[in-house]
Amino acid sequence: MTRSTKMLLWGLLFSITLTGCAEIINFRSQTPEDEENIDLNNNAVETDYLAKMITIAGTQAMEVKGVALVTGLDGTGGDPPPSIYRSWLLDDMRRRKVRNPNQILRSPNTALVLVRAYIPPVVKKGDIFDVEIALPPNSDATSLRGGWMMECFLTEQAIVSGRAPMKGHTWATAKGPVLVSASSVEDSDASTLLKRGRVLAGGKARKERTLGVYLQSKYISFRNARRVENRINQRFFGYKNSQRKGLATAKTDEYIQLDVQESYKNNHSRYLQVIRQIAFRENAVQQRERLVRLQEKMMTPSLAAMSALRFEAIGKPSIPFLKQVLQDSTSLEVRFYAAEALAYLGDNSGAETLVEAAREERAFRVYALAALSIIDDTVSYYGLRQLINEESVELRYGAVRALWTLNKDDPFIRGEHLNDQFTLRVLPSSGEPMVHLTRSQRSEIVVFGDEQRMQTPVALTAGPHIMVNARSGDDTIMVSKFKLGEPDQRKEVSTRVADVIAAVADMGASYPDVAQMLSQASVQYNLPGRLEVDALPQGGRVYMRPVAGGESGSSSSRRKARVGGVNRTPNLYPVIRDSSGEIIVEEKESNDVEESDEAGEASVTDVRPDEDKEPEVLKKPGFFSGILNLDDE
Repeated sequence: MTRSTKMLLWGLLFSITLTGCAEIINFRSQTPEDEENIDLNNNAVETDYLAKMITIAGTQAMEVKGVALVTGLDGTGGDPPPSIYRSWLLDDMRRRKVRNPNQILRSPNTALVLVRAYIPPVVKKGDIFDVEIALPPNSDATSLRGGWMMECFLTEQAIVSGRAPMKGHTWATAKGPVLVSASSVEDSDASTLLKRGRVLAGGKARKERTLGVYLQSKYISFRNARRVENRINQRFFGYKNSQRKGLATAKTDEYIQLDVQESYKNNHSRYLQVIRQIAFRENAVQQRERLVRLQEKMMTPSLAAMSALRFEAIGKPSIPFLKQVLQDSTSLEVRFYAAEALAYLGDNSGAETLVEAAREERAFRVYALAALSIIDDTVSYYGLRQLINEESVELRYGAVRALWTLNKDDPFIRGEHLNDQFTLRVLPSSGEPMVHLTRSQRSEIVVFGDEQRMQTPVALTAGPHIMVNARSGDDTIMVSKFKLGEPDQRKEVSTRVADVIAAVADMGASYPDVAQMLSQASVQYNLPGRLEVDALPQGGRVYMRPVAGGESGSSSSRRKARVGGVNRTPNLYPVIRDSSGEIIVEEKESNDVEESDEAGEASVTDVRPDEDKEPEVLKKPGFFSGILNLDDE
């Protein structure tokens, strides 16, 4: 072999070796646009983040479907016509050894319904979620009001051309009382709404769903999967049998499964954001230098959001730097992001700032409340209790949810579980009297003001069999129940709203029945204050960022920047959807406001300062968005 041939072979071998190493360890971008850093020697420095090489998996809700029988209808049911759904229901009834299933289906007090649910991204066996139901298009039934959905199985389903829907794995079961939507508009619209409904927290998972990440195609290898697993586990870990255990597990050469750390269990989206900002390789000296640079960058409001995430991704070493930012900055935006990151790092130094941010700025509210819900500290408890007295409806109820998440056994927030169906929470409040109902995640009624009293005269119904009556000037209210085949019941109670709710529940009223009664009471001005439904803070709102050098009070002194996004709303506060399942966005998305996940800052544009006010419709008493029983004629 000639010398030139040997040199050629060695060159090829060297080239192949370099290429292989690049696939394994080189995650640098071709252009260092991810972070423009300068080290202590004034040299350009580039940090490799996991965001460059991974893709998040498992963040979408899983749609499951089923067929169920609704019972307890007051003559508004009907015999379902022959169909694949009737066959499925009959098969299920026979498996459950139900006698005379066809006779039951023919009853005017039963109806076949189609069931649909969306299982959240992170679910453990036994977790609950909401279920939607609707009558089939060819059903003779006219209303689901007052019904109870019998247990059914929810499965994945696939549509194959030319064939009936095919069932997959069974993921959950579902059952419970039906909350029907009704409207005070035209009868034709109301009749349509009566044919669909929702079972709050009616679904129960039978299997677990987890999060995970996939390596991008050019990085797929077992070695890379293990290295990413190790980097995540250096930051996120738990303890099992007193042994430290990482929360990431490489399942294949391209997939790493993620367990959720306890502090992020109600904010999965932030957990994933932080994981994306973990540095892939960095020694102690480099990390110290980056901490100094991040502290300097975070003092700039437009860079604070991403800087906070990167501080959080580093972990405990970031705490002194975040505290310093919290102390030095005069910007509420900067201090909010620092306080939020500190909360998820287990430090309570920013609790007061989070309370201030929730009170003063709507765009920060949902994230501030979610952060307060994990700070088990006196300052957090006290601050949340004070927020219950504020004017904002969503702030008051948002604080209730945060308190319940912080400690559901706290006597102040615990409430009373009535009729094995819903929870009644009666809270002392110096704010405006208010009653709040939910239509998502759980069935609960919150009465803000423990001495609220019904204004007479009163003539209400709670379902088809319970009546609530009082004459003008009466200081008591009569609650009566008349049902065929059962003895009549009567109970006299005070005009206190909480006492009336407890009395109708004691007579067997379901949560939908009580919601119907309160809706009627609001329309008839029997309640001393407003009735609100799902008044929840939301993500993706616009923040009017002050601009240095602008004239005070002028539109040019504030710039528009979107905070987070609807898809990044903490799961503690479900996203509000309309009857068709579409997300209700308060503010129309604009091409002028775009969030950059890499740069960590939003583009800005001039806007009038008053464009971000609370929508007027939310201030009207008796605003229900057509989701409760307003009429019972």
